Amino acid sequence: MHDFVADLPSNWLHRLAVAGRPVYFAAGRRLCREDAPAEQFWLLHSGAVAVDFSVPGHGNIVVERVGAGAPVGWSWMRPPFRWRFGAIVAEDIRALEFDAARVRNLIAEDAEPGQELTGRMLDVVTDRLQHARHRLIEVYAYPGD
Repeated sequence: MHDFVADLPSNWLHRLAVAGRPVYFAAGRRLCREDAPAEQFWLLHSGAVAVDFSVPGHGNIVVERVGAGAPVGWSWMRPPFRWRFGAIVAEDIRALEFDAARVRNLIAEDAEPGQELTGRMLDVVTDRLQHARHRLIEVYAYPGD
């Protein structure tokens, strides 16, 4: 079980488990690309993922590197269900990969745990946006560093 969801009600965890599967991806594999359809998300057990976005004239800028224990992907939660950031495997990962449509259905069917999961994902959104802000300050305020 992954810490991100471990304390959710057991009946909900069983239903959530049906929407997920264990995966292994080697370093260099792109999990998602900015503006592509957001059809899954991942809970990392090991390894690391670089969260990035494209900056015209600068290529992909890494915003944050996340590792074991972290969720990757939140754009699946709200229409238009398209990635806001990209993500590439920085170190081989083992993770749980979830089918986003199935998880959205679970959230719609059972409000209380659904709200809890949504709140946890909103915390991830807030954290990633804060990291993006700090990274942009580093890139543009101190371009020679």
